[in-house]
Amino acid sequence: MTTAAPPETPELAAPSPPPEPPPQPKRGISKWVVFGLVAAPTLLIFITMSGVLGPVLRDGQPLWRIPYLFLANTPTGGDMGAHVLLPKILLEDLLPSGNILGWSMDWYAGFPVMYFYFPLPALSTVLLDLALPYGVAFKLVTVAGLVALPAAAYFMVRFFGFPRFVAAIGAVGGSLFVFMESYSIFGANIKSTLAGEFSFSWSFALSILYVGMVVRDHRQDRAFNPWSGVVLGLTAMSHIITTIVVVVATLPLVLAPVLRLFGNRERLRSSLRGSAGVVWSYAIGFGLSAFWSMALGVNVLQGMTSDMGWAPVTTILGGYQNPGSPIPGEFVPVLAIGLIGIIWTLLRRDNVGILLWLTIFPLAGYFLIASIDFTVLYNARLLPYWFFGIYIFAGIAVALAAAAMARRFANTSKATVIAGVVAVVLMVGGAAASMHDLPGWVKWNYEGYEGKQAWPEYENLMATVDELPPGRVMWEANSEMNKYGTPMSLMLFPFWSEGHPSMEGLFFESSLTTPFHFLNASEVSERPSNPVRGLNYRGMDFERGTKHLAVYDVAYYVAYTDEARDAASEFGLEILADPDPWTVFALPEADRVDVARFEPVVWNGEADFVDAALEWYDDIDNLDSWLVEDGPPDWKRVTSVAQRLDDPIPYDIDGSATITSFEDQSLSFSTNAVGVPHLVKVSYFPNWTVTGGDGVYRVAPSLMLVVPTQEEVSLQFVNRWVENLGMVVTAITMIGLIVYGVVRRRQRRATV
Repeated sequence: MTTAAPPETPELAAPSPPPEPPPQPKRGISKWVVFGLVAAPTLLIFITMSGVLGPVLRDGQPLWRIPYLFLANTPTGGDMGAHVLLPKILLEDLLPSGNILGWSMDWYAGFPVMYFYFPLPALSTVLLDLALPYGVAFKLVTVAGLVALPAAAYFMVRFFGFPRFVAAIGAVGGSLFVFMESYSIFGANIKSTLAGEFSFSWSFALSILYVGMVVRDHRQDRAFNPWSGVVLGLTAMSHIITTIVVVVATLPLVLAPVLRLFGNRERLRSSLRGSAGVVWSYAIGFGLSAFWSMALGVNVLQGMTSDMGWAPVTTILGGYQNPGSPIPGEFVPVLAIGLIGIIWTLLRRDNVGILLWLTIFPLAGYFLIASIDFTVLYNARLLPYWFFGIYIFAGIAVALAAAAMARRFANTSKATVIAGVVAVVLMVGGAAASMHDLPGWVKWNYEGYEGKQAWPEYENLMATVDELPPGRVMWEANSEMNKYGTPMSLMLFPFWSEGHPSMEGLFFESSLTTPFHFLNASEVSERPSNPVRGLNYRGMDFERGTKHLAVYDVAYYVAYTDEARDAASEFGLEILADPDPWTVFALPEADRVDVARFEPVVWNGEADFVDAALEWYDDIDNLDSWLVEDGPPDWKRVTSVAQRLDDPIPYDIDGSATITSFEDQSLSFSTNAVGVPHLVKVSYFPNWTVTGGDGVYRVAPSLMLVVPTQEEVSLQFVNRWVENLGMVVTAITMIGLIVYGVVRRRQRRATV
């Protein structure tokens, strides 16, 4: 019997592997993470500038106090303590008359307002003042450039083609250079801003944003992008040095087509389109700022500024507190990391050529200006771009290292975020921990004049002077007056007391009177500042000082030291008041308009007229023998200052003139000496015109001379051709941008 074989057991089939998920597109970190990373240094900058770190870092101080930034007081500190006058002049005098450029009698026996300084921050203060107290509006404007820097740095690095993560970390690194404490006047860091360079901070942030925008446009072959030109225009209206730097930095983009001449024609055409976009940005930037920049350029070329003779900085290495060095001690570790970033990005062939050029050429300019002794530009003003560039490259190096480490983990995205957060915490925390002076500087500035212990003394002086009849005030310079907020605190006589201009003010280069004022200050001060190099300072001498002050019709002298008070009393000046610790003296009476005793002589020598005027001013016994820059053809020409004393031609008329009105931008007088030259004791500027007389001529030391043709004479400060042309160019540019925007919008709607 045959047994049946058992059925075969079927083999179990191996389970099929699950289908592979479709490949996912690589994603960078989210925009919210980027926002958080960039917000970290932004928040640290704002907290530092708000003043809350002062109370936090000082035992026993309440943590709940209102930040100094939001106190409605009058900020002070360095130049900032005098800058507060400028927006007030705009607000109360110029803008109501429909002008941005104009004239004020508040400093230097009159000075041109906004012609040689930067309008955008001041105009922003006026705008904010519509909704905020003046002091708060002013302080918010001073911090705005610093607070905007991290975002501007992010977009710059991003526009260079880096991913969001690298751009965010790079921006954090770059923005932290503002916490450098080894310099306080070059610009762009917190200390410089507190010293009064807040316009530079505005322009610096705008300038690096502009560089990033034109690099992106050039890379994308955009032939026209109006926004880059708008940013350049805003940069120019905030500071001229930064504008020059970024124009030089982007010139290689304009010249790029030269490298394509012998290459692929299509690449040449695309390069030409990109270069055209950069040139268009120059044109738009110039056009938007032309209402201001054209007058600036023409007046500089015409010699309407004072050369301060700035001493160049020449050091290379410096300690922690070295005030002039491209490699201070605190910068060395960042420099080492930054060099790694430069090498790394070059090996990766990243698009960093313009960034590297922006970093290196200002350093070369620093040494070049020092070597040729170019005194008009302070060479250390270029160093912020060197510092910033190295900090940016250091931040990029940290970002690349963090990204490389994150790729070793399975969840790369999460690891990248964690690495970025750790890097930012370490960098921002390190900057916060390294602060020494900054909280104290912020407190000093933003607690204001009113917050100083010596405020009652200062307030008493201002109230005392306010009770005196109108007249110009000369005051003794002394660094000890810093206890009131700044050694420049008395520049604010016209801020607190209408009708009492201060002979000293800011914007030294803006007035032709500047060198002569500091000669006067040296003659009535025990410890003068003597900031203009190369002048023949004589030291305290009230015989010389009173004669010189009479040339400028100064009515009052305020002494601070015992030495100056005693010297003024011994000379015989009348004491008007003793608001401790000052003494207010009446100066010998002088006229606002003098009638000539002798026919003026015209300078025809080889030396500059300023040099001749300085020599004339040194001869106090012959100040009534006037030297003019130009005049009628029948006036005698001289080639040496001494020649003016040879056979002077006297006038027979013993005339006099009386001021009938005296405003910021107009004045008039009546005279009984028609046909005889009259010295008008207001600083010269070519915008002054005369009705009822001939002139206006520039006369030594820095004043105006007219020859009346009738008994009633009036002078007006008016726009010249350059201001009118500048306004037309700006108007055409703005209209063109509006038309372009409307056309582009209609085109986009038509394609939808």
